[in-house]
Amino acid sequence: MIDIYPAGSRPSRKAPAQWFTGEVWMDPIIAAPAPARINALRVSFAPAARTAWHSHPLGQTLQIISGLGLVGLRDRAPQHIRPGDTIWIPPGVEHWHGAAPETAMVHLALQEEQDGSAADWLEHVTDADYLRSPESTY
Repeated sequence: MIDIYPAGSRPSRKAPAQWFTGEVWMDPIIAAPAPARINALRVSFAPAARTAWHSHPLGQTLQIISGLGLVGLRDRAPQHIRPGDTIWIPPGVEHWHGAAPETAMVHLALQEEQDGSAADWLEHVTDADYLRSPESTY
């Protein structure tokens, strides 16, 4: 048996303020039942919206769908991310991601759960970290 989720059958939800800065909306793609562990979301960030610092026990893949975004690692300038880019963040690497200051961004976020958790959330990203001059990725 398979599950089919018709478009629009599951509501968008506003991302929790304890894990995000700014206006962020999440649309579920899949939270597969065990023994599968995949969890996937379509995440829409308004300009300047972003995640808090976090890591993933089994890593995370981001696929940029539209807009211009940023991804940051501890003690490094953020990098631009653009439509078509795929980003792999290894397990345990503290990072953040979100929209550029003046441009919205949408990405797919794919991660696996371990012991019921797909992410370990930390503190909010400071404006100083967010506004640090981005590294060129191209």
